[in-house]
Parts: sequence; structure tokens; C-alpha cells
Amino acid sequence: MQVVYPRCCGLDVHQQRIVAGLLVRGERGGLHQEVRPFGTTTAEILRLGDWLHAAGCTAVAMESSGVYWQPVFNLLEEAFTLLVVNAAHIKTLPIQYPQWTDGLPVGDC
Repeated sequence: MQVVYPRCCGLDVHQQRIVAGLLVRGERGGLHQEVRPFGTTTAEILRLGDWLHAAGCTAVAMESSGVYWQPVFNLLEEAFTLLVVNAAHIKTLPIQYPQWTDGLPVGDC
């Protein structure tokens, strides 16, 4: 499989929180994963953008369900390649999702 975005992030956007999952492919092909929670205020979304920028992230994907993705898109659109995807399409992919406890993943994702 061809790597399209070696440094990318997936966002789980809710009304009061955003969970960001950063995925970075190393020089030897290994993967580094990091998950962090953020709030949904302007300051928190900008802090998310700063974290992604510092990690060298170039692409961010989020589901289009609801309207909560819109402020995130508006604040990050100039700095990143943003992908707004259909939630129904994501659910059909053969991806193993982490177990969630209190909004944060437990164990490897």
C-alpha cells in the first residue's frame, strides 16, 4: 500500500471535546501513534493546530456528522490539508478502533 500522508491526524469531534489521533511513519517504516484530548473553544482548537504543526502533520481527517466539525475546519483550513469524510464510509473500513474509557483510548490504538 502506498503511503499518501506520512504524518496525519484523525479527529473525533464532539460538542465539548475533540480527540486527536496523530499517526507518524518513521524513517524505517515504523508507526508512532499519539492520542490527545482537546476542548472545542477557539483557544483549544488553535492549541490543537499548534500541536499538529509541531509534529509536522500535513493532513487532518474528520467525520462530517453533525455541525461540530465546522469551527475546527474554519480555524485549521489554512495550515493543513483537511479531509471531511462521510461517517458511513469510515464505518465500512476494516479498522480496529481502540477501547474507550472516559473519552480516552486504553492500550494501543
